[in-house]
Amino acid sequence: MGLILSLSVAAQEFTRADSLRGSITPQRAWWDVMRYDIEVQPDYDKQFTSGANQITYKVVQEKHPDVMQIDLQEPLVIDRILFDDATELQFKREGNVYWVNTLPQELDSEHTVKIFFSGNPHVAVRPPWDGGWSFSKDAEGRPLMTVTCQGLGASIWYPNKDHQSDEPDRGASLTMRVPDALTAVANGRLLDKTEHQDSTTSYKWGVENPISNYTIIPYIGHYENFKEVHPGVKGDLDLNYWVLDYNLEKAKEYMPKEVHNMLNAFEYWFGPYPFYEDGYKLIEVDNTGMEHQSAVSYGNYYAGGYRGRDGSGTGLGLTWDFIIIHESGHEWFGNNITTNDLADMYVHESFTNYSETLFIDYNYGPEAANEYNYGIRQGIGNKTPIIPAYGVNAQGSGDMYPKGGNMLHSIRHSINNDQLFRNILAGLNQTFHNKTVDGSEVQDYISRKADFDYSKVFEQYLTTTEIPTLELFVDAENSQIKYRYVNCIEGFDLPLSLVGTHEELKIFPVANTWKAVDITMKNQYLLTPDRIEKMYYLNVVLVKEL
Repeated sequence: MGLILSLSVAAQEFTRADSLRGSITPQRAWWDVMRYDIEVQPDYDKQFTSGANQITYKVVQEKHPDVMQIDLQEPLVIDRILFDDATELQFKREGNVYWVNTLPQELDSEHTVKIFFSGNPHVAVRPPWDGGWSFSKDAEGRPLMTVTCQGLGASIWYPNKDHQSDEPDRGASLTMRVPDALTAVANGRLLDKTEHQDSTTSYKWGVENPISNYTIIPYIGHYENFKEVHPGVKGDLDLNYWVLDYNLEKAKEYMPKEVHNMLNAFEYWFGPYPFYEDGYKLIEVDNTGMEHQSAVSYGNYYAGGYRGRDGSGTGLGLTWDFIIIHESGHEWFGNNITTNDLADMYVHESFTNYSETLFIDYNYGPEAANEYNYGIRQGIGNKTPIIPAYGVNAQGSGDMYPKGGNMLHSIRHSINNDQLFRNILAGLNQTFHNKTVDGSEVQDYISRKADFDYSKVFEQYLTTTEIPTLELFVDAENSQIKYRYVNCIEGFDLPLSLVGTHEELKIFPVANTWKAVDITMKNQYLLTPDRIEKMYYLNVVLVKEL
C-alpha cells in the first residue's frame, strides 16, 4: 500500500529537519547497520512504551565524525546509550535527531550501541494513512496493538538510522513483552517465548534477510494461528496465518485460496518469493493493511475488492482480495527491492500497482488485464509529478500507483514479448535481491534488457503531468496513416506494438515530427484510438487536416 499521500512538493519549503531525516549526513555515512535487536514493552492502559534497540554496525569510513546520528521522534526520549555493552555514551537532542558522542573506532571494526528509550509514542489517528502506535480494541473490546510507520518513519516508535538506504545486512529481531492473555507476533520466525513471573510473556521473532526498518512491526492481540505449506518454485514455503480468535474458522476458509493464487501468479511473473528463509505470514489488524516484510498485515473484511470497492470500475477488482494481492506484491517490489530515497517510491508503488494487472492477466487473460489497467486511470490526478525532491524525505504524488502502473503497462505492450518482460521483472528481483537501489538503476536495467532506451518514457510519466497525445492523420490519397506525439517532452519516443488476431504492426512515433505507415486492409483497424488507448497511457486523436 505504502503511506504515500498526494502532496504539492514543488510548493513545499524544506527545513533542516527535512534534510536531517532525508539525507545521508556525515553522522550517518560512516557506519553501516549490520543488525537490529529491538525490545519493546507496551502499556496498553497508559499508551506508554519502553524498550531498547541494540544496533550492531560496521565502521565504513576511516576518517569520520566522532558523532553518530540516531533518529527517534518526539515525544519518545532516549534514556541512555551503552557502547559495546560497557561504556555509557553522551548525547544531545535536536528535534527528532540525537547526536551521540562516540569513542575512537577503526575502519572495518564492528561495534554495538544499545539505545534505551521510553515515553508515550505518537498514536496513529487514521492508520495506516497516519502512522504511529495503535492502541485499539478488537470486536470483543479487548486490547489490539500494532504500528504503522511507512513514510513517517520507524523512528516514530523505536530508535534507529531512519533512512531507507541502510537496511540491517544480517537481519533483525523484535522482542515484545506483553500480558499473558495476549499473543505477540512479528516478522519472520518465532525464536523464543519466555514466561515471566509478573504475568507477562516475551515473544522474540526474527528475520534472516535484510529488512526495511519501517516494515519491522509488532502485532499484539488475541491471536490464533494456523499454518500450511505452499509448493513454490524454490521448494516448500511456510505459510502462517495469525487471525483474531473469533475469526479463525472464517480465515481458514478464506485466506489460503487467495494466498496460493497470489503466490502462483507472482512467482510466475516476478520469480521466487524473496524470503523463503523467513516464511510468509498474513496477520489480521483493524486497519486496511500494509506490506510488512514476511508479516503482511490484513484488514480487508475477508472479501473481494478494497473493502468492497473496485478502483477500476470494471468489476474485475471485486473478484480478488485487494489487500492480500497488493500488499503481498510489495514483498518483491518494496521489501526485496527497496529504494534508497523516498523520492523513488514509485519503484515500490508503481510496480506493485502493476502486480494487480499481472495477477488478473495470469488468472483471466490479457484482455481482462487491459480493461482493469485502463479502468484504474480514473484514479490519476496529474496534479503534481510522481518524483518529488531528493534528499529531504519528500513523498511524491499518489499517481505513482495508477499512473505508474499504466506506464509499466505501456512499456510492456511496447516490448511486445511477455517472456522477455517476465525475464526483466524476475531479473530485477534477482539482480537487486535484498538491496537498496536508486530509481535510475531500475530504469537503466529495463532499457538494457529490453534493448531500447526508455529513459524519455520514464521522464515523461514520472516527472511531468502531461498525458502524451498521439495524433493520427489518414492520408487517403497516398494510402498512409501519419502519426506523431504532441503534448510531451522533447525526445519522447515510446514505440507502439499493435497486435491483432493474425497480424501486428510496430510504429516508432516521436515528438512533434510526422512519420507515416502504409495502410493495408489488415492493419488499418490496429490504429483505431480505442484499441491503442487500452494498451498505452496516451490520448489518441484523429486529425482532420495537417
